[in-house]
Amino acid sequence: MKFRPCIDLREGRVVQIIGSSLIDKNSEELKTNFETDRSPEDFAKMYKEDNLPGGHVISLGPGNKEAALSALHGFPGGFHIGGGITPENAIMYLDAGASHVIVTSYVFSNGRIDMDKLKLLQGTVGKNRLVLDLSCRKKGADFWIVTDRWQKFTNEVISHEILNKLADHCDEFLVHGVDVEGKMEGIQTELIELLGKYSPIPVTYAGGVKTLADLGLVKKLGSDRVDLTIGSALDIFGGSIPYSSVVDWFQN
Repeated sequence: MKFRPCIDLREGRVVQIIGSSLIDKNSEELKTNFETDRSPEDFAKMYKEDNLPGGHVISLGPGNKEAALSALHGFPGGFHIGGGITPENAIMYLDAGASHVIVTSYVFSNGRIDMDKLKLLQGTVGKNRLVLDLSCRKKGADFWIVTDRWQKFTNEVISHEILNKLADHCDEFLVHGVDVEGKMEGIQTELIELLGKYSPIPVTYAGGVKTLADLGLVKKLGSDRVDLTIGSALDIFGGSIPYSSVVDWFQN
């Protein structure tokens, strides 16, 4: 289990949001927990000093290209980058210093995984530099993968079968529990157990962490196989959990 730091960008600024409120058509509905004038590069350099590679830079909508590139420059090889990634721009971000690109919406068509698109992207960047974002929302008994700023349900659920199928085409999975993302009201225990039991490749979970004790809970529920991202709950993003304590917990 590893700590995966994050830099979320909205209109060029570092932010933390409530994931389920991210709707392009009406930005007034976006619920923001935190935003700062501190530069993305500054956060990136901090993560580099603390030896925390494998985190992610996520572009939440347009207007973030320069901010994203500045983060990549601050920690070359230290970040995966996601948000609007296609075969046309993926190589540019990799050349700029990203270790991997993260993709969701591009590889779906009509609610299903489009294997032709996935294979095209895999052929463009290579399996070992591709992360699939399988962020999901619970409906009924299952966790359904969502696309288009986490607002559109696909016809695919997180399952043993889908994880094994997609693992043949990428290096890692990133999974936000969208229903709890940014709310600091608790993690989605069933989802973490599912990922820990069935993911055949490295997988990172994000969403709902509220106390330092949640780190041990994720470690246990995920059978020490699920990495963790913490955003809004950290003091560096306006929350109550000391970032330094999280770094110490993982290092020790």
